[in-house]
Amino acid sequence: MPRSPWTRRIAGAGTAAAVLVLSACSASGSHSSASAESGGQGVTGTVTVFAAASLKESFTTLGERFEKEHPGTEVTFNFGGSDSLAAGIGSGAPADVFAAAGTKTMKLVTDEGLTAGSPSTFVRNRLEIATAPGNPHAIDSLDDLTASGLKVVLCDETVPCGAAARTALSAGGVELEPVSYERDVRSALTKVRLKEADAALVYRTDVRAAGDKVEGVEFPESAEAVNDYPIARLENAPNPSAAKAFVALVKSAEGRKVLAEAGFLKP
Repeated sequence: MPRSPWTRRIAGAGTAAAVLVLSACSASGSHSSASAESGGQGVTGTVTVFAAASLKESFTTLGERFEKEHPGTEVTFNFGGSDSLAAGIGSGAPADVFAAAGTKTMKLVTDEGLTAGSPSTFVRNRLEIATAPGNPHAIDSLDDLTASGLKVVLCDETVPCGAAARTALSAGGVELEPVSYERDVRSALTKVRLKEADAALVYRTDVRAAGDKVEGVEFPESAEAVNDYPIARLENAPNPSAAKAFVALVKSAEGRKVLAEAGFLKP
């Protein structure tokens, strides 16, 4: 399974603008509260966050927020399939924080004693069917995905979105052979956006992030496959104080607001 580089810097005008909007909407009192929750006195340097691909937009916004609250810090991200990220951490890749899209994937890290304390669930997520805009194949249910000639993609079963898809399909009694298995949820969604697939089972947050480039179809079986997202500081974090502060920001009122706006559910 291909891996992305261990770290990459995510920045840009769009994320900066999102942070400015959040800052403008936050009263000075809540700003002080969030800073206090982050334990942020004296936090400096780089904090490296390994996070599930579905967290890209919301964590990028929070990374910009973190840097504003803690001058002299820099947040770098590695977004990808949770299983690949866990494997990288297990192989010694330098990281401070791990946020996974499923508890089973986080367990791969905790079982090796690589987290500082117990992970905590900070959000939940559920699936939708992603189709081309206008839903040209009139897909309205999981059963519709079995139509002859329809090209459907799923996440690989080793990653949380793939495991969730299989759970939902099983709950609906639907047998489906996809045209491909993708390494993470963003890769599955990209197939639909590029019209290389007619539909994909992805997270509702990814459908929302794609805007008018795809259309989402809800289905009742998704309630049987809701994923918990745990986050943890890592035992061998190069910057433990910054790691603690970043996790605190994610779990703060400000962090919950950003995540809710992205479509995540409360834990």
